[in-house]
Amino acid sequence: MSVFPAYREVLGRVQPMGLAGRVRAVRGLTASVADFPAPMGAACRIVRGTRAIEARVIGFTDDETLVMPLGAMTGISRGDRVVSAVGDQAVGVSSDVLGRILDGFGRPMDGRGGIRVDRRMPIWPGPLQPLRRRRISEPLGTGVRALDAMLMIGRGQRMGIFSRSGLGKSVLLGMIGRYTAADVIVIALVGERGREVRDFLEKDLGDEGLRRAVVVVSTSDEPPLLRVQGGAVATAVAEYFRDQGKDVLLLMDSLTRLATAQRQIGLAAGEPPATSGYTPSVFGLLPQLLERSGRTAAGSITAFYTVLVEADDMPDPVGDAVRAVTDGHVHLSQALANRGHFPAVDVLRSVSRLMIDVADEEHLAAAGAVQRLLAHYDEIEDMAAIGAYEEGGRVEYDLAVHMMPIVREFFAQRPGHSAELAATRRGLIDLREQIGSARRHLARAAARELRPARR
Repeated sequence: MSVFPAYREVLGRVQPMGLAGRVRAVRGLTASVADFPAPMGAACRIVRGTRAIEARVIGFTDDETLVMPLGAMTGISRGDRVVSAVGDQAVGVSSDVLGRILDGFGRPMDGRGGIRVDRRMPIWPGPLQPLRRRRISEPLGTGVRALDAMLMIGRGQRMGIFSRSGLGKSVLLGMIGRYTAADVIVIALVGERGREVRDFLEKDLGDEGLRRAVVVVSTSDEPPLLRVQGGAVATAVAEYFRDQGKDVLLLMDSLTRLATAQRQIGLAAGEPPATSGYTPSVFGLLPQLLERSGRTAAGSITAFYTVLVEADDMPDPVGDAVRAVTDGHVHLSQALANRGHFPAVDVLRSVSRLMIDVADEEHLAAAGAVQRLLAHYDEIEDMAAIGAYEEGGRVEYDLAVHMMPIVREFFAQRPGHSAELAATRRGLIDLREQIGSARRHLARAAARELRPARR
Protein backbone atom coordinates (compact mmCIF):
# COMPACT_ATOMS: atom_id res chain seq x y z
CA MET A 1 0.00 0.00 0.00
CA SER A 2 2.94 2.36 0.61
CA VAL A 3 3.73 2.57 -3.13
CA PHE A 4 0.40 4.13 -4.08
CA PRO A 5 1.22 7.71 -2.90
CA ALA A 6 4.30 7.69 -5.14
CA TYR A 7 2.24 6.54 -8.14
CA ARG A 8 -0.39 9.16 -7.34
CA GLU A 9 2.30 11.85 -7.35
CA VAL A 10 3.56 10.66 -10.76
CA LEU A 11 0.05 10.66 -12.21
CA GLY A 12 -0.45 14.21 -10.98
CA ARG A 13 2.51 15.36 -13.07
CA VAL A 14 1.73 13.46 -16.27
CA GLN A 15 0.21 15.37 -19.17
CA PRO A 16 -3.10 13.59 -19.92
CA MET A 17 -2.68 13.83 -23.67
CA GLY A 18 0.20 14.43 -26.01
CA LEU A 19 0.22 17.93 -27.51
CA ALA A 20 2.38 18.99 -30.41
CA GLY A 21 2.71 22.10 -32.53
CA ARG A 22 5.09 23.86 -34.91
CA VAL A 23 7.17 27.00 -34.49
CA ARG A 24 5.67 29.70 -36.68
CA ALA A 25 7.87 32.66 -35.74
CA VAL A 26 10.57 33.79 -33.31
CA ARG A 27 10.25 37.27 -31.83
CA GLY A 28 12.83 38.44 -29.32
CA LEU A 29 12.83 35.98 -26.41
CA THR A 30 9.76 33.99 -27.47
CA ALA A 31 8.68 31.54 -30.11
CA SER A 32 5.14 31.60 -31.53
CA VAL A 33 3.75 28.07 -31.87
CA ALA A 34 0.75 27.11 -34.01
CA ASP A 35 -1.72 24.33 -33.12
CA PHE A 36 -0.43 23.99 -29.56
CA PRO A 37 -3.29 24.48 -27.03
CA ALA A 38 -1.15 23.95 -23.91
CA PRO A 39 -2.16 25.79 -20.71
CA MET A 40 -0.36 28.77 -19.22
CA GLY A 41 2.87 27.75 -17.50
CA ALA A 42 2.95 24.30 -19.10
CA ALA A 43 6.34 22.70 -19.69
CA CYS A 44 7.27 21.79 -23.25
CA ARG A 45 10.24 21.08 -25.51
CA ILE A 46 11.30 22.60 -28.80
CA VAL A 47 12.71 19.72 -30.85
CA ARG A 48 15.24 20.28 -33.61
CA GLY A 49 16.74 17.02 -34.84
CA THR A 50 18.32 15.29 -31.86
CA ARG A 51 18.38 18.50 -29.82
CA ALA A 52 15.55 19.44 -27.45
CA ILE A 53 15.26 22.79 -25.67
CA GLU A 54 13.21 23.04 -22.49
CA ALA A 55 10.57 25.78 -22.63
CA ARG A 56 7.48 27.12 -20.86
CA VAL A 57 4.21 28.56 -22.11
CA ILE A 58 4.06 32.24 -21.10
CA GLY A 59 1.06 33.57 -23.03
CA PHE A 60 -1.14 33.57 -26.09
CA THR A 61 -1.75 35.86 -29.03
CA ASP A 62 -4.56 35.31 -31.53
CA ASP A 63 -4.38 31.61 -32.44
CA GLU A 64 -0.75 31.13 -31.43
CA THR A 65 0.89 30.05 -28.17
CA LEU A 66 3.88 32.03 -26.89
CA VAL A 67 6.70 29.80 -25.66
CA MET A 68 9.90 30.97 -23.95
CA PRO A 69 12.92 28.64 -23.96
CA LEU A 70 14.99 27.96 -20.85
CA GLY A 71 18.07 27.80 -23.04
CA ALA A 72 19.63 29.71 -25.91
CA MET A 73 17.37 30.71 -28.80
CA THR A 74 20.17 30.00 -31.28
CA GLY A 75 19.24 27.30 -33.81
CA ILE A 76 15.46 27.49 -33.44
CA SER A 77 13.83 27.86 -36.83
CA ARG A 78 10.38 27.96 -38.39
CA GLY A 79 8.71 24.55 -38.51
CA ASP A 80 10.52 23.06 -35.49
CA ARG A 81 8.28 20.70 -33.56
CA VAL A 82 7.09 21.67 -30.07
CA VAL A 83 5.88 18.86 -27.79
CA SER A 84 4.36 18.93 -24.30
CA ALA A 85 6.37 17.64 -21.35
CA VAL A 86 5.35 16.77 -17.77
CA GLY A 87 2.38 18.68 -16.44
CA ASP A 88 3.68 20.02 -13.09
CA GLN A 89 7.09 21.56 -12.54
CA ALA A 90 8.92 19.90 -9.63
CA VAL A 91 12.43 19.44 -8.28
CA GLY A 92 13.82 16.23 -6.79
CA VAL A 93 15.15 16.70 -3.25
CA SER A 94 16.68 14.65 -0.44
CA SER A 95 19.16 15.21 2.37
CA ASP A 96 21.90 14.49 -0.20
CA VAL A 97 21.54 18.02 -1.59
CA LEU A 98 23.32 19.43 1.49
CA GLY A 99 26.71 20.77 0.48
CA ARG A 100 25.76 20.70 -3.20
CA ILE A 101 25.45 23.40 -5.87
CA LEU A 102 22.43 23.20 -8.18
CA ASP A 103 21.40 25.02 -11.35
CA GLY A 104 18.04 26.63 -12.07
CA PHE A 105 16.56 23.23 -12.95
CA GLY A 106 17.60 21.76 -9.60
CA ARG A 107 20.33 19.63 -11.23
CA PRO A 108 23.83 19.35 -9.67
CA MET A 109 26.43 21.53 -11.36
CA ASP A 110 29.40 20.93 -9.06
CA GLY A 111 30.69 17.82 -10.87
CA ARG A 112 30.14 15.54 -7.87
CA GLY A 113 27.67 13.15 -9.47
CA GLY A 114 23.92 12.75 -9.20
CA ILE A 115 21.65 13.21 -6.20
CA ARG A 116 19.35 10.63 -4.64
CA VAL A 117 15.72 11.80 -4.73
CA ASP A 118 13.40 11.15 -1.78
CA ARG A 119 10.65 13.53 -2.76
CA ARG A 120 9.68 15.79 -5.63
CA MET A 121 8.71 19.28 -4.48
CA PRO A 122 6.53 21.48 -6.69
CA ILE A 123 8.37 24.57 -7.84
CA TRP A 124 5.20 26.68 -7.79
CA PRO A 125 2.93 25.21 -5.07
CA GLY A 126 -0.39 26.69 -4.06
CA PRO A 127 -0.46 29.34 -1.32
CA LEU A 128 0.06 28.23 2.27
CA GLN A 129 -3.22 28.35 4.19
CA PRO A 130 -2.94 31.25 6.69
CA LEU A 131 -4.19 29.24 9.67
CA ARG A 132 -1.45 26.66 9.09
CA ARG A 133 1.11 29.29 10.00
CA ARG A 134 2.34 29.50 13.58
CA ARG A 135 3.11 32.73 15.37
CA ILE A 136 6.76 33.78 15.33
CA SER A 137 7.91 33.86 18.95
CA GLU A 138 11.46 32.43 19.06
CA PRO A 139 14.65 34.28 18.11
CA LEU A 140 17.11 33.07 15.50
CA GLY A 141 20.69 34.20 15.99
CA THR A 142 22.43 35.39 12.83
CA GLY A 143 25.91 35.76 14.32
CA VAL A 144 25.96 39.42 13.22
CA ARG A 145 26.07 41.72 16.26
CA ALA A 146 24.29 44.71 14.69
CA LEU A 147 21.36 42.52 13.62
CA ASP A 148 21.04 40.45 16.79
CA ALA A 149 21.32 43.49 19.06
CA MET A 150 19.07 46.03 17.34
CA LEU A 151 17.06 44.04 14.75
CA MET A 152 16.56 40.65 16.36
CA ILE A 153 15.13 38.14 13.89
CA GLY A 154 12.50 35.50 14.71
CA ARG A 155 12.36 31.96 13.35
CA GLY A 156 10.15 32.21 10.28
CA GLN A 157 10.60 35.95 9.75
CA ARG A 158 11.32 37.39 6.32
CA MET A 159 13.56 40.44 5.91
CA GLY A 160 14.73 42.59 3.03
CA ILE A 161 18.33 43.80 2.78
CA PHE A 162 18.40 47.10 0.88
CA SER A 163 21.75 48.19 -0.48
CA ARG A 164 23.52 49.92 -3.32
CA SER A 165 26.23 48.00 -5.11
CA GLY A 166 29.56 47.70 -3.32
CA LEU A 167 28.39 48.14 0.29
CA GLY A 168 29.13 44.56 1.36
CA LYS A 169 25.76 42.85 1.11
CA SER A 170 27.30 39.65 -0.27
CA VAL A 171 29.82 39.58 2.59
CA LEU A 172 26.97 40.17 5.06
CA LEU A 173 24.98 37.30 3.54
CA GLY A 174 28.03 35.08 3.79
CA MET A 175 28.43 35.93 7.49
CA ILE A 176 24.76 35.16 8.16
CA GLY A 177 25.10 31.87 6.27
CA ARG A 178 28.19 30.81 8.22
CA TYR A 179 27.18 31.90 11.70
CA THR A 180 23.40 31.44 11.80
CA ALA A 181 21.80 29.14 14.37
CA ALA A 182 19.54 27.64 11.66
CA ASP A 183 19.79 23.91 10.86
CA VAL A 184 19.96 24.26 7.06
CA ILE A 185 20.89 27.16 4.77
CA VAL A 186 19.50 27.47 1.24
CA ILE A 187 21.10 30.16 -0.93
CA ALA A 188 19.77 31.42 -4.26
CA LEU A 189 22.22 33.39 -6.41
CA VAL A 190 19.88 34.88 -9.02
CA GLY A 191 21.28 37.00 -11.84
CA GLU A 192 24.79 37.09 -10.37
CA ARG A 193 27.81 37.61 -12.59
CA GLY A 194 29.55 34.31 -13.21
CA ARG A 195 32.82 35.54 -11.69
CA GLU A 196 31.11 36.39 -8.40
CA VAL A 197 29.66 32.91 -7.83
CA ARG A 198 32.96 31.25 -6.95
CA ASP A 199 34.02 34.32 -4.96
CA PHE A 200 30.88 34.07 -2.83
CA LEU A 201 31.18 30.31 -2.33
CA GLU A 202 34.86 30.24 -1.41
CA LYS A 203 35.48 33.64 0.17
CA ASP A 204 32.15 34.76 1.72
CA LEU A 205 30.40 31.46 2.53
CA GLY A 206 33.44 29.21 2.97
CA ASP A 207 33.61 25.47 3.56
CA GLU A 208 32.04 25.84 7.00
CA GLY A 209 28.90 27.40 5.59
CA LEU A 210 28.71 25.20 2.49
CA ARG A 211 28.66 21.96 4.48
CA ARG A 212 25.12 22.61 5.72
CA ALA A 213 23.97 24.65 2.73
CA VAL A 214 22.30 24.11 -0.62
CA VAL A 215 23.23 26.68 -3.26
CA VAL A 216 21.07 27.31 -6.35
CA VAL A 217 22.80 29.32 -9.07
CA SER A 218 21.27 31.05 -12.10
CA THR A 219 23.66 33.61 -13.53
CA SER A 220 22.91 36.81 -15.44
CA ASP A 221 23.72 35.28 -18.84
CA GLU A 222 20.98 32.64 -18.53
CA PRO A 223 17.45 33.13 -19.92
CA PRO A 224 15.09 35.20 -17.74
CA LEU A 225 12.72 32.27 -17.26
CA LEU A 226 15.53 30.22 -15.76
CA ARG A 227 16.52 33.07 -13.43
CA VAL A 228 12.98 33.29 -12.07
CA GLN A 229 12.83 29.51 -11.78
CA GLY A 230 16.11 29.51 -9.83
CA GLY A 231 14.49 31.53 -7.05
CA ALA A 232 11.48 29.21 -7.02
CA VAL A 233 13.67 26.07 -6.96
CA ALA A 234 15.63 27.39 -3.96
CA THR A 235 12.38 28.10 -2.13
CA ALA A 236 11.09 24.59 -2.93
CA VAL A 237 14.29 23.07 -1.49
CA ALA A 238 13.81 25.18 1.66
CA GLU A 239 10.21 23.93 1.92
CA TYR A 240 11.42 20.33 1.80
CA PHE A 241 13.70 20.79 4.82
CA ARG A 242 11.03 22.82 6.61
CA ASP A 243 8.62 19.91 6.22
CA GLN A 244 11.31 17.66 7.74
CA GLY A 245 11.07 19.73 10.95
CA LYS A 246 14.17 21.86 10.31
CA ASP A 247 14.71 25.56 10.91
CA VAL A 248 15.81 26.74 7.47
CA LEU A 249 17.55 29.99 6.53
CA LEU A 250 16.82 31.12 2.96
CA LEU A 251 19.14 33.75 1.45
CA MET A 252 18.20 35.16 -1.96
CA ASP A 253 20.54 37.50 -3.82
CA SER A 254 19.03 39.37 -5.46
CA LEU A 255 15.30 39.89 -5.61
CA THR A 256 15.80 42.91 -7.87
CA ARG A 257 17.44 40.81 -10.56
CA LEU A 258 14.67 38.22 -10.25
CA ALA A 259 12.09 41.00 -10.70
CA THR A 260 14.03 42.28 -13.72
CA ALA A 261 13.92 38.78 -15.25
CA GLN A 262 10.15 38.62 -14.68
CA ARG A 263 9.81 42.03 -16.34
CA GLN A 264 11.60 40.65 -19.42
CA ILE A 265 9.20 37.70 -19.46
CA GLY A 266 6.16 39.96 -19.11
CA LEU A 267 7.28 42.33 -21.87
CA ALA A 268 8.00 39.38 -24.17
CA ALA A 269 4.48 38.06 -23.49
CA GLY A 270 2.95 41.41 -24.44
CA GLU A 271 2.30 42.87 -20.99
CA PRO A 272 2.27 46.67 -20.87
CA PRO A 273 4.94 48.29 -18.70
CA ALA A 274 3.28 49.73 -15.60
CA THR A 275 5.41 51.24 -12.81
CA SER A 276 8.92 52.40 -13.79
CA GLY A 277 8.87 49.92 -16.65
CA TYR A 278 7.94 46.92 -14.50
CA THR A 279 5.03 44.82 -15.73
CA PRO A 280 2.04 43.86 -13.52
CA SER A 281 3.22 40.24 -13.34
CA VAL A 282 6.28 41.38 -11.35
CA PHE A 283 4.10 42.64 -8.52
CA GLY A 284 2.08 39.44 -8.62
CA LEU A 285 5.21 37.28 -8.49
CA LEU A 286 6.86 38.95 -5.48
CA PRO A 287 4.22 38.13 -2.84
CA GLN A 288 3.70 34.70 -4.41
CA LEU A 289 7.38 33.92 -3.81
CA LEU A 290 7.96 35.73 -0.51
CA GLU A 291 4.83 34.39 1.20
CA ARG A 292 6.25 30.88 0.97
CA SER A 293 8.66 31.60 3.82
CA GLY A 294 7.39 31.55 7.39
CA ARG A 295 6.75 29.18 10.28
CA THR A 296 4.48 26.11 10.23
CA ALA A 297 3.75 23.34 12.70
CA ALA A 298 6.61 21.30 11.19
CA GLY A 299 9.44 23.84 10.92
CA SER A 300 10.33 27.30 9.70
CA ILE A 301 11.87 29.23 6.80
CA THR A 302 13.58 32.44 7.85
CA ALA A 303 14.42 34.46 4.76
CA PHE A 304 16.66 37.37 3.77
CA TYR A 305 16.06 38.88 0.31
CA THR A 306 18.49 41.47 -1.05
CA VAL A 307 17.15 44.46 -2.98
CA LEU A 308 19.41 46.74 -5.03
CA VAL A 309 18.64 50.45 -4.68
CA GLU A 310 20.02 53.23 -6.87
CA ALA A 311 19.55 56.33 -4.70
CA ASP A 312 17.58 57.28 -1.62
CA ASP A 313 15.50 59.91 -3.44
CA MET A 314 14.59 57.81 -6.48
CA PRO A 315 11.33 55.84 -6.71
CA ASP A 316 11.88 52.12 -6.29
CA PRO A 317 8.74 50.10 -7.06
CA VAL A 318 10.40 46.75 -6.33
CA GLY A 319 11.70 47.99 -2.97
CA ASP A 320 8.27 49.37 -2.04
CA ALA A 321 6.61 46.07 -2.97
CA VAL A 322 9.13 44.09 -0.92
CA ARG A 323 8.69 46.32 2.14
CA ALA A 324 4.95 45.71 1.96
CA VAL A 325 5.40 41.92 2.15
CA THR A 326 8.41 41.45 4.43
CA ASP A 327 8.52 41.68 8.23
CA GLY A 328 11.21 44.35 8.27
CA HIS A 329 14.23 45.57 6.37
CA VAL A 330 17.96 46.10 6.82
CA HIS A 331 19.39 49.23 5.21
CA LEU A 332 23.10 49.37 4.36
CA SER A 333 24.54 52.89 4.52
CA GLN A 334 26.94 54.44 2.01
CA ALA A 335 28.21 56.84 4.70
CA LEU A 336 29.11 54.01 7.09
CA ALA A 337 30.80 52.06 4.30
CA ASN A 338 32.85 55.14 3.37
CA ARG A 339 34.16 55.26 6.96
CA GLY A 340 35.27 51.63 6.73
CA HIS A 341 32.58 50.56 9.20
CA PHE A 342 31.46 46.99 8.56
CA PRO A 343 28.80 45.75 8.46
CA ALA A 344 27.39 49.06 7.20
CA VAL A 345 23.96 48.54 8.82
CA ASP A 346 22.11 51.82 9.34
CA VAL A 347 20.20 50.95 12.50
CA LEU A 348 18.01 54.07 12.40
CA ARG A 349 16.74 53.30 8.91
CA SER A 350 16.30 49.59 9.57
CA VAL A 351 13.48 47.86 11.40
CA SER A 352 12.48 44.39 12.56
CA ARG A 353 8.71 44.37 13.06
CA LEU A 354 8.84 41.16 15.09
CA MET A 355 11.67 42.06 17.47
CA ILE A 356 9.11 42.99 20.14
CA ASP A 357 7.78 39.40 19.97
CA VAL A 358 11.12 37.56 20.20
CA ALA A 359 13.28 39.73 22.50
CA ASP A 360 12.89 39.98 26.30
CA GLU A 361 12.12 43.24 28.11
CA GLU A 362 15.71 43.88 29.21
CA HIS A 363 16.98 43.44 25.65
CA LEU A 364 14.29 45.76 24.26
CA ALA A 365 15.08 48.43 26.89
CA ALA A 366 18.79 48.31 26.07
CA ALA A 367 18.14 48.48 22.32
CA GLY A 368 15.81 51.45 22.88
CA ALA A 369 18.47 53.34 24.86
CA VAL A 370 21.05 52.83 22.10
CA GLN A 371 18.58 53.80 19.39
CA ARG A 372 17.72 57.07 21.19
CA LEU A 373 21.43 57.83 21.42
CA LEU A 374 21.86 57.22 17.69
CA ALA A 375 18.87 59.43 16.91
CA HIS A 376 20.28 62.31 18.96
CA TYR A 377 23.65 62.00 17.24
CA ASP A 378 21.95 61.93 13.83
CA GLU A 379 20.47 65.37 14.58
CA ILE A 380 23.89 66.97 15.14
CA GLU A 381 26.16 64.77 13.04
CA ASP A 382 26.76 67.40 10.34
CA MET A 383 27.72 70.01 12.95
CA ALA A 384 30.01 67.57 14.75
CA ALA A 385 31.69 66.59 11.47
CA ILE A 386 32.78 70.19 10.73
CA GLY A 387 33.65 71.02 14.35
CA ALA A 388 30.77 73.47 14.79
CA TYR A 389 29.15 71.64 17.69
CA GLU A 390 29.92 73.04 21.14
CA GLU A 391 29.34 70.95 24.22
CA GLY A 392 27.24 72.20 27.10
CA GLY A 393 23.98 72.81 25.26
CA ARG A 394 21.91 69.68 25.83
CA VAL A 395 22.99 66.67 27.85
CA GLU A 396 21.53 64.27 25.24
CA TYR A 397 23.68 65.74 22.46
CA ASP A 398 26.81 65.80 24.64
CA LEU A 399 26.14 62.20 25.58
CA ALA A 400 25.74 61.17 21.94
CA VAL A 401 29.05 62.78 20.95
CA HIS A 402 30.81 61.22 23.94
CA MET A 403 29.43 57.70 23.45
CA MET A 404 29.39 57.42 19.65
CA PRO A 405 32.92 55.92 19.28
CA ILE A 406 32.01 53.21 21.83
CA VAL A 407 28.71 52.44 20.08
CA ARG A 408 30.39 52.20 16.68
CA GLU A 409 33.04 49.90 18.08
CA PHE A 410 30.31 47.64 19.49
CA PHE A 411 28.50 47.36 16.14
CA ALA A 412 31.66 46.91 14.05
CA GLN A 413 32.47 43.27 13.25
CA ARG A 414 35.04 41.72 10.98
CA PRO A 415 33.71 39.13 8.50
CA GLY A 416 35.77 36.33 10.03
CA HIS A 417 34.33 36.78 13.54
CA SER A 418 31.05 35.37 14.81
CA ALA A 419 29.00 37.02 17.57
CA GLU A 420 27.02 34.59 19.74
CA LEU A 421 23.47 35.74 20.47
CA ALA A 422 23.83 35.50 24.27
CA ALA A 423 27.12 37.43 24.20
CA THR A 424 25.56 40.11 21.99
CA ARG A 425 22.69 40.52 24.44
CA ARG A 426 25.09 40.89 27.39
CA GLY A 427 27.20 43.38 25.46
CA LEU A 428 24.14 45.47 24.58
CA ILE A 429 23.00 45.58 28.21
CA ASP A 430 26.52 46.58 29.30
CA LEU A 431 26.45 49.33 26.66
CA ARG A 432 23.18 50.65 28.07
CA GLU A 433 24.76 50.79 31.53
CA GLN A 434 27.72 52.74 30.12
CA ILE A 435 25.30 55.18 28.50
CA GLY A 436 23.49 55.63 31.82
CA SER A 437 26.73 56.17 33.72
CA ALA A 438 27.98 58.71 31.15
CA ARG A 439 24.64 60.57 31.30
CA ARG A 440 24.84 60.90 35.08
CA HIS A 441 28.43 62.14 34.86
CA LEU A 442 27.53 64.78 32.26
CA ALA A 443 24.46 65.87 34.24
CA ARG A 444 26.58 66.38 37.37
CA ALA A 445 29.17 68.34 35.41
CA ALA A 446 26.47 70.57 33.94
CA ALA A 447 25.03 71.17 37.42
CA ARG A 448 28.46 72.21 38.75
CA GLU A 449 28.85 74.74 35.95
CA LEU A 450 25.49 76.29 36.76
CA ARG A 451 26.13 76.80 40.50
CA PRO A 452 28.40 79.89 40.25
CA ALA A 453 25.86 81.60 38.01
CA ARG A 454 23.09 81.05 40.55
CA ARG A 455 25.15 82.70 43.31
